[in-house]
Amino acid sequence: MKTLILTKSDVLKLINMKMVIKEVEKAFNEMATGQARMPAKSYVPLEKGDFRAMPAALADASGVKWVNVHPHNREHNLPTVMATIIANDPETGYPLAIMEASEITAYRTGATSAIASRCLANPHASSIGLVGTGRQAQAQLEAHLELYEFSKINVFDIDEQRAKIFASYYPELEVSISTIEETCNSHIICTTTPTKTPLLKYEWINKGTHINAVGADAPGKQELESEIIKNAKVIVDDIEQVTKSGEINVPIQKGEFLKSEIFGTLCDCITNRINCRWNHDEITVFDSTGIAIEDIAVARAVYNAAKQAPAGTYLEVALFS
Repeated sequence: MKTLILTKSDVLKLINMKMVIKEVEKAFNEMATGQARMPAKSYVPLEKGDFRAMPAALADASGVKWVNVHPHNREHNLPTVMATIIANDPETGYPLAIMEASEITAYRTGATSAIASRCLANPHASSIGLVGTGRQAQAQLEAHLELYEFSKINVFDIDEQRAKIFASYYPELEVSISTIEETCNSHIICTTTPTKTPLLKYEWINKGTHINAVGADAPGKQELESEIIKNAKVIVDDIEQVTKSGEINVPIQKGEFLKSEIFGTLCDCITNRINCRWNHDEITVFDSTGIAIEDIAVARAVYNAAKQAPAGTYLEVALFS
């Protein structure tokens, strides 16, 4: 048997946002019906970054993502996030594929936020604000554009030149480079920064706003002022993960928010176990740390697409005799 090797360019030829949204939603439904198994991600902290191991098994797919986050990688002309997925045969454990997963990570994170917005944002949301304009901000915008038509797109970055570069990627859209206060004056806000000092203030958030808090994905990170969390309906991707490394990890450590105050999970929202939005005035927050079922679900779709294309290279990487 041989193992399929998929490079970043291979993956980019096979993946698209519409497909990823469909696969991520399917994965959450598999979780709801007990067909998915997934421990919380495991962190290996380093001096200048960290590694994360993210295994999961779905109804007909299994594997693990090994991903790093090194915030200073621009100094080495490397991405901040780099990832690899090993996709295994659930019946035998054989490594069916090894694929570059940085783009899978970006796509599935954006897709999950867009799904959360569909569940939690006001139905007639017509504006989006992006705080941070890195690769993940692109995925956030592109995923939301699959589900929404926005009349207003505001972006903010502490590096204004980076915000200008971001806007140049979308010449067909009216992207406004704004202050952070103006960016927060949006129906949907997506935050994708690595900060440990909260950027968003409660006084800037309008009634009825939905926030996808994406950047806080490790202990000590926090993008939203705790007052926002205290006055919002908080939905999470995985309760165990977010209490340790999500947006609410710092408020919980400080006693400003309790684990018991989490309203529910995105899985609960997708499967209508809970009423995700009661009225048009409440503030909602989706605390996104990124979970392994999302990665393995997208890897499954990419692997199947590669077999049909065909794409990639088959190598004998597992010699068991």
